[in-house]
Amino acid sequence: MKDTLDYFVRTLVDHPENIVIDERQDGEAIILTIHTHPEDTGKVIGKSGRIIRALRDLMKVIAAKRNIYIDVEIAEDAPPVEA
Repeated sequence: MKDTLDYFVRTLVDHPENIVIDERQDGEAIILTIHTHPEDTGKVIGKSGRIIRALRDLMKVIAAKRNIYIDVEIAEDAPPVEA
């Protein structure tokens, strides 16, 4: 699931090397958090939130086929530094 979202987001942005997606478990739900370059945050959100809404809907359909619940969030801060 994380890899699928990563692929979609990287195709949208100008700085794909700065995309980091964190995955965490919250009860039975999987929460995917997108960290982007500050210039790319608007591209992931889209006009009136259309892009992020479409990404969320798409990921929820894929997750429903696997009988799991997933949610997609956008981080407010800069991407974490990978060691």
